[in-house]
Amino acid sequence: MTDHKLTVRRAAVLGAGVMGAQIAAHLAAAGIPVDLFDLPSDEGKRSRIADEARKKLAKQKPAPLARKGLAEFITPRNYDDDLEQLARCDFIIEAIVERMDIKQDLYEKIGPHIGADALFVTNTSGLSITELAGVVPEALRSRFCGVHFFNPPRYMHLVELIPHAGTEGRILDLLEDFLTRTLGKGVVRCRDTANFIANRVGVFTMWSTMHHAERLGLPFDTVDALTGPAIGRPKSATFRLADVVGLDTMANVIRTMDAKLEDDPWHAWFQAPGWLQKLIEAGALGQKAGAGVFRKDGKEIKVFDPESGDYRATDYSVRDEVKQILAIKDPGEKLATLAKGEYPETDFLWAIHRDLFHYCAYHLAEIAESAREIDLAMRWGYGWNAGPFEQWQAAGWKQVAELIDADIRGGKTEVEAGLPKWVAEVEGAHGPGGSWSPSAGEYSPRPDLPVYQRQYQPVRLLGEAHHDGQTVEETDAIRLWTLNDDVLIASLKTKMGVIDNGVVDGLNKALDRAEAGFEGLVIWQPKGPFSAGANLKAAAEAIQRGDFDSVRTLIEGFQDVNLRMRYSTAPSVAAMRGLALGGGLELAMHASRRVAHLESYMGLVEAGVGLLPAGGGLATLALQINADTAAGDTWPLMEKRYKQVAMGQVAGSAMEAREMGYLRPEDQIVMHEHELLHAAHHQVRALAAAGYRPEHAASFPAAGDVGIATLKMLLVNMLEGHFISDHDFEIGERIATVLCGGAIDRNTPVNEQWLHHLEREHFLELCAMEKTQERIGHMLKTGKPLRN
Repeated sequence: MTDHKLTVRRAAVLGAGVMGAQIAAHLAAAGIPVDLFDLPSDEGKRSRIADEARKKLAKQKPAPLARKGLAEFITPRNYDDDLEQLARCDFIIEAIVERMDIKQDLYEKIGPHIGADALFVTNTSGLSITELAGVVPEALRSRFCGVHFFNPPRYMHLVELIPHAGTEGRILDLLEDFLTRTLGKGVVRCRDTANFIANRVGVFTMWSTMHHAERLGLPFDTVDALTGPAIGRPKSATFRLADVVGLDTMANVIRTMDAKLEDDPWHAWFQAPGWLQKLIEAGALGQKAGAGVFRKDGKEIKVFDPESGDYRATDYSVRDEVKQILAIKDPGEKLATLAKGEYPETDFLWAIHRDLFHYCAYHLAEIAESAREIDLAMRWGYGWNAGPFEQWQAAGWKQVAELIDADIRGGKTEVEAGLPKWVAEVEGAHGPGGSWSPSAGEYSPRPDLPVYQRQYQPVRLLGEAHHDGQTVEETDAIRLWTLNDDVLIASLKTKMGVIDNGVVDGLNKALDRAEAGFEGLVIWQPKGPFSAGANLKAAAEAIQRGDFDSVRTLIEGFQDVNLRMRYSTAPSVAAMRGLALGGGLELAMHASRRVAHLESYMGLVEAGVGLLPAGGGLATLALQINADTAAGDTWPLMEKRYKQVAMGQVAGSAMEAREMGYLRPEDQIVMHEHELLHAAHHQVRALAAAGYRPEHAASFPAAGDVGIATLKMLLVNMLEGHFISDHDFEIGERIATVLCGGAIDRNTPVNEQWLHHLEREHFLELCAMEKTQERIGHMLKTGKPLRN
């Protein structure tokens, strides 16, 4: 290891339960071979428990494995026979049952086998790191700390890093770099207090919500309607989230808070309500048991009613007056209106916000270095749009403080603790100089570890200083800008990055400028997905008007700019994250290179709306199939790629996208989404430094009528087996026709222009069909495909 970078050649995970196995899966995705340990088995293979846990990874949803083949890099081990393998591991994480005595026994057993430079950490979510350090072998204590992943580890951005007094500062820096750079996580350093930061605040928020719901007689489904997206939180809201976590787990967490936080002013709230205990005793533990607060009866979702002790139909309706208040755009006006408490729902919403702000301010100095850690933890660990201090600050720091203070004086908060003194001394939790640190008595800047220099445009907290680069040219559809250097960046401004005529014009301007005076071009979106495809709504409106000429103009313009980018003398890199669907993926496929965040979901999905790819996607696939099978049989790859498009398959990760041909072998996969722009920038510079020149446009032999006939046989079998409809057959036949270069003799030379012509004509003919128009309308209305 260097002073700032930890090189992990091999890792070990101790404990093959749900968390341990999934942490192993994420380490494997980062390119790190893993030894997965668990207890030895008396029957069959000695490492059967770990082996079965590894096999289960391929069946779980959401998928822990970025691609199924990664399981090969996880080796099952057991504690009796394989401990000598630990000497080969640079990073060892323990994720066994949350019992101090069992952990102590394991620590004593493994201690002699851990290498002198290896880091040993625990994934505990609730036990004291200081107490655990006390039972760790002395030789390991300085390199021991808590590394708390959130579930599921692949998808949750947050990792909490918790030291004890004896943890070396250098070790913490190395771990923060490793977790950020190699595993792609957002690291928050925590103090060693009960439940650390995210769960301390998150569980309090849930219990406060339950407390005020009971006080005001609000049913569970109404509470979830109010505490989800309506206030900037995930759809799981409160009670649905409790079901996902597990009601038994929730009860254990609150028991821990009850036992460890006796001096907390809100301690009286840390008691499990009677309805919770009743559900647990009935085995209704939540999602894992098929029933909890909510239960699915057939296709109907029902909710538990504590008064009747039975389930009833859900009702997520909210009175119109409350909806109107929630629709107020100004955060200060909205919160002040809620504070008037004209309805039970508004009383409830003000109370849960007030108590959240009060709790975080009161405990800030105890649980975190600054307000930054709490806000980032809640964003990354609980999926909130904004952290509690950001919400407070957006609504007016002093105005909200006065409202809270008035409720404290009036006894409405149900606790006697006042706001800490520092609240009145600052203008907000975050400012240009950083985030407020009560212990330091000043605004604390973000950490300056070298790894953070790779994050050119990280998400900033409200009030923090930010730099958006230098604008070169901007329209309603696109922004062309730089990081004050010679690489041009194009960012689409349309919703979801959809492609319309304005985007096409903007991309042409980007290429004009890139070719005239820049090293190259990066296509990157500061927020949201790379691109969800063409503007389907605008296309549907044109089709309804019978204005097929405007549709043709968009397609031709999009095809032309894509071809122009492919053969431009300026290298281009598509920096992808999130959705890259339909036309969005076609745009990326025509760049010189692609750099993709692991969590990129790519697919040519036009068949789902009764269409086919017409931005050069099928032409590009045909080119690639020819190149990839130049010395062998074309058919197996042709069949595979054809099925992908005809069935509208979407890659579940960037790794799967590579297997589907949407990423090429030379393209890069990036673990941390905020390092995407850094990687794309460097890729452009590398291409330019190597004297980039585009490949020549060349013709290639088409699969022709023989290929079409062969692919149609697949369709015939699926139609006769009632797996597809007649319209699916129609779409599939047209996709086959384009991919094979039309009904021409096999091996007839074709070029991209010819395939683009076929794409356009078949696309427009499908647009005119009633069933395609039904599919488009259904997608726009419901967001789901229609199989008519």
